[in-house]
Order: sequence, then structure tokens, then C-alpha cells
Amino acid sequence: MNHSVRRLAASLVCSIAVMKVPAILAAQGLSQVEQQIVQYVDAHNDDAIALLERIVNVNSGTMNPEGVQEVGQILRAEFDALGFATRWISLPETNRGGHLFAETEGGQGKTILMIGHLDTVFEKDSPFQRWERADDVARGPGVEDMKGGDVVMLYAIKALEAAGVLEDLNIIVAYTGDEEDPGDPVDISRRDMVEAAKRADVVLGFEGGVGSAHSATIARRGYTDWYLGVSGERGHSSLIFTSQYGAGAINEAARILNSFYQELGGEEYLTFGSGIILGGTATSYDTSQARGTAFGKTNVIPQTVTVAGDLRTLTFEQRDRAKARMQEIVSRNLPGTSAQISFRDSYPPMAPTAGNQALFDVLDQVSRDMGYGPIEAVDPGRRGAADISFAAPYADALAGLGPYGAGGHTPDEEVDLTSLAVVTKRAAVLIYRLAKEGVGTD
Repeated sequence: MNHSVRRLAASLVCSIAVMKVPAILAAQGLSQVEQQIVQYVDAHNDDAIALLERIVNVNSGTMNPEGVQEVGQILRAEFDALGFATRWISLPETNRGGHLFAETEGGQGKTILMIGHLDTVFEKDSPFQRWERADDVARGPGVEDMKGGDVVMLYAIKALEAAGVLEDLNIIVAYTGDEEDPGDPVDISRRDMVEAAKRADVVLGFEGGVGSAHSATIARRGYTDWYLGVSGERGHSSLIFTSQYGAGAINEAARILNSFYQELGGEEYLTFGSGIILGGTATSYDTSQARGTAFGKTNVIPQTVTVAGDLRTLTFEQRDRAKARMQEIVSRNLPGTSAQISFRDSYPPMAPTAGNQALFDVLDQVSRDMGYGPIEAVDPGRRGAADISFAAPYADALAGLGPYGAGGHTPDEEVDLTSLAVVTKRAAVLIYRLAKEGVGTD
């Protein structure tokens, strides 16, 4: 067992101790139908793990459309067998693999949208390609982010079908193929997600939990790209700071970035980063490849600087206010320089709402009734952006319902396999109760 696996295993001791409760205890507070749901998941956990291994071993990096589609077809066959109406949404204009949507309509109750994604950050040239297992810990590309959650979605629905209640439910399943790097334009790549959210009463996201398998997310921050361009007067470096040549582009860029740090830093849930900077006599930057070149000499006043970064905020108001402050900072140019900043909104924020909290409360009660104890609400500052943010403005939303793991987006990505059945049972009972009790936005 390697070091990272040992680290994950150690962090799970308390969590696993709670998970492995006697069956009679786990059944307390559950109806007969809910006990049938739980029994199905336990009986088919090995099948779920086998499916997870199968799809992890298919490379589905965002820029590998064939792999994304292969994973999608594996899951599509499962939903076809359950009687769902499935469709593959091709989006050639976004240069991405497409999305898998599946839907069943069985009654007059609430409509629940379940969100996952097929792609990973590991492309075909990544050395991290295969599933490995050591006891109850599995390692592999996307095993936690988020093929584990994809399997949870499927087996929660299978459990509902086995208990005889699926035919009465209205469920939309959305597996996107480009969550890790959404295709442009976003209004096309997320068009079907938004349309589904407008028809839904409840939205559930199945990326993994944070901190433990006993957590969920009622809010997460949005993501905005920003691009800064700075110009200065080119000349001999011995003449810098004179009235003719001014401060130079690099000094102006340094002023702007330091002012961002001094004037925006410290606000709760607001973060901003400078991911790449290029400066000199001439620069070029390719936004699609996130790489560029710079040329300059130490005895020449730099003429141009390009900076690219990100902005993360919890609400639309915080985002718009931060943009205005950044614009104002950029406008205070040093002598002989000019600067412009532009923004590209990618993921909207998923703001905390009373409806989201109500969903969390239902999940917390489910967990207690199953004998697993309370659920912890994750600090939004610990979560990145996700597809559920596109749906959250239209319906009550709850995220982080997938299995617990560690090392996401790294070659140490792992998942605690004992958490797979726990979160699947919890999700299935949650869906049953939401549909049965009519919790959601009218």
C-alpha cells in the first residue's frame, strides 16, 4: 500500500466505524420500502464496484471525445435496461464529446434532476490510466471525480426500481462530457442542463463528499476567467521612469496584481488567482491551450504584459462587485502605461438558499434514520465550481452526494470503496422521500 493510500485509509477510520453498523441499527427509522432499497444496494455493491472499475479503465479525458462517448454508452445501456428514455447530445460546435441524458416520467410528483459527468482531467497521454485496488481503497483516473458518483446515481435508481417505486417517479439524469473544461460557448454546452433544471423541482449533484462521506454541499462558488493586458513605452532601460518612457509594462502589471491582493484579499469566499503571466518586448498567449511565449531583454523597457487568472465568488452580487473593483484598480495607470481587463464568466455561483438548506435537512434525517448519524454542511470555500451551479438558479439544489475520496485531479486520486454503498443507499432513500413527501420548489 503506497503512502497516499495509507493516508486516505487513516483519515477514514472514524467514518468507516460509523458506516459498518449492524443491519438492525441501520434499518431504524426506515419504512419497509426504504429497507428494501437499502437491501438492494448492499446485495449489489460488488456489481457497482465492478462497473466502476470498468469505466475507470476507459480513458475519458475531456479532450478525448471517443473515450467520453464510450463511457456514456456503457451507462446508456444500463439506463435503457431500466426503461429510461435516453439520448446522446452531440455538440460539435463546442469541440467536446457531448452529453448523455436519460429520463423517466411516472407520476404527478416532483421532478428530480441528477447530475454527473463522464470526463476526467486525465487525457490520453497521461501516465495515470488504470484502476488499482488495495483492500477497501481504489485508485484510478476519475475514480473519485467523478466516476464513483456516476455509479452511485445509477445504483440508487436501480435500488428504487427493485423496490417497485421507480415507475412512480419523475427523474432526469444528466451526465455531461465536459465538466472539467466546458466547451465554448457555454450557453450551448450547458443549454440542455439549464432546460432540464427549468423543469425540475430538485437538483442533486453527485461529485464526491468533502472531509468525509458524511457531508453535503448547499453552496459552492462560481468561476470567472479574467485576462489582463498591459502596454508600456518601449525604450532603453536606462530611460525608465522618465517622463518620456514612464514605468514600463511589467511594473504596471506588478502594481495591478499587488493592488488586487491588497484591496480584495480577505473578503470571505472571494478568491482570485494569477495563473500565468507573460511580459517583455512582445508576448503571445493562446487561451485555448493555456500557454504562450514572451520575448524581451534586460536592457529594454518592457512593452507588453499578459496575465490570465480566475475569480471565485459565492454570489452574483459578490462577483459583480469584485469585477467593478478590479476594473477600477486597473484604471489607475502608472505613467506611460495603459491596461485593460476582461472577464469570461464560466460557472455561475451556487448561492446558499433556504430551499437548499431544506434539502440538506431531509438528507440529514435520512442519514440519522439509517443509523449513520448527522451530515455536515461543507464550507463553500472548500469547494470548486461544478455543473450543478448552472442548474441551481432554477431549483433547490444539494451537491456532494458521491463517495468519499482524496487526491482528485492528481495521480494519487483514490476513493474509499466502503463509502460507495453508504452514499448510494442514502441517495436512493433521499430521492424516494423527496418524491413521496413533495419537498422542493413549487
